[in-house]
Amino acid sequence: MAKQKQLFICRECGQEYPKWNGRCAGCGSWNSIEEATPAEIMAGGKSAAPAGEFKYSRIGEISYEDETRYGTGISELDRVLGGGLVKGSLVLIGGDPGIGKSTLLLQICGYMGNDHTILYVSGEESERQIKLRADRLGVASDNLFLASNNNCESIIHAVVQNKPEIVIIDSIQTITSNAITSSAGSIVQVRECTNAFMRMAKSEEIPVFIVSHVNKDGGIAGPKIMEHIVDTVLYFEGEKQLSYRILRAFKNRFGSTNEIGVFNMDDDGLKEVTNPSEMMLSGRISSVSGSCVVCSVEGTRPILAEVQALVTKSSLSAPRRVANGFDYNRLYMILAVLEKRTGFFYGGVDVYVNIVGGLRLDEPAADLAVAMALYSGLCDKVIPEKVMVFGEVGLGGEIRAVSHVRERVKEAARLGFEKCIIPKQNFSSLSKSEGYGIQIIGVRTLEQAFRAITDKPKECTE
Repeated sequence: MAKQKQLFICRECGQEYPKWNGRCAGCGSWNSIEEATPAEIMAGGKSAAPAGEFKYSRIGEISYEDETRYGTGISELDRVLGGGLVKGSLVLIGGDPGIGKSTLLLQICGYMGNDHTILYVSGEESERQIKLRADRLGVASDNLFLASNNNCESIIHAVVQNKPEIVIIDSIQTITSNAITSSAGSIVQVRECTNAFMRMAKSEEIPVFIVSHVNKDGGIAGPKIMEHIVDTVLYFEGEKQLSYRILRAFKNRFGSTNEIGVFNMDDDGLKEVTNPSEMMLSGRISSVSGSCVVCSVEGTRPILAEVQALVTKSSLSAPRRVANGFDYNRLYMILAVLEKRTGFFYGGVDVYVNIVGGLRLDEPAADLAVAMALYSGLCDKVIPEKVMVFGEVGLGGEIRAVSHVRERVKEAARLGFEKCIIPKQNFSSLSKSEGYGIQIIGVRTLEQAFRAITDKPKECTE
């Protein structure tokens, strides 16, 4: 008899090894590598199953005119999904515990249950617990069916027999397959159950929502391949201490990526925020130094956010650098540029940078606002309340051009801002015949941007 092949799998990232190791080379976790069972090895694709019939079609013969999109009743969610829920799609929703994943899905049931049959399957809560939460949210529909079950084969059999129009699985880490002997939440269980639900969604043309937990690093728990299997990956962001929630699309086969939806969590559930710029700027104090407003573009939506910088004398040999909502390494780069190109010294001070409202600014257009806030905090010079800035900062101290300039300027003018400091290259490309209703100043360097706070450079002013 041939000796059975031995395989070891990391339960954190799914990396496979021919022998046991104390530390996973893929994710760096210690003591996370476990021996795989024969069933798990076969589930990983090692079995020699007979191939099925292979079918193909000419691209011109394929029609998508009857493609169906369901409105969820929540415009912010429809925006993130690319216009609505696509028939036969598999949508993965992740986020921290208690951030609002299950609440959002129940609120979807409240609207879509008027016209569609929905099966809500929970592997974590009983039917009474779900009903209690539904009553608190005001969700009641005769087309909403609840089930407390964590067996993958039973769920798929019920869906095929009863043909609901929408299926919700909460959560994938609690679902187990009879073909796999490992415990719920393991790498193999999550991977195989997700594959099974994907095949069900495509064959039955039923849209499926899957809720996923997150790991200690904040990423979606389970193997990375799970994000490749699904059609759409949505992620809830936000501080649990704050009421604001941001739903971001990291992957979307049926719409643009990096779109966001903004919600406000209260006692009645998640409420849409149709004007997130006003929300982000509410409560702003205009007479304090270290505050600057930037316009960030998330997907197709311009959002104004407040950047705060606190610069204080340090008592430590190595001053502190703290960034909340902004890239830590990019903060170090901007501090180095300020010291080298403008002569401001930050070596003996602690620096704290915060993006108000729980928003995270990842695009380079926020560089100039961070630099202006750091300059304001160090010199204790207040930036006027009605000034908005954006631009990328280069290592030479130059201000480089960014995209979506017209949308950013118009958003600032709509909210009553009086002055907008932008890169000179973008200023030259703006149409002079189009009235923006705001003073626009183009700058080439950081020194020009600092002077533009109070001065009025004639050669760069519209």
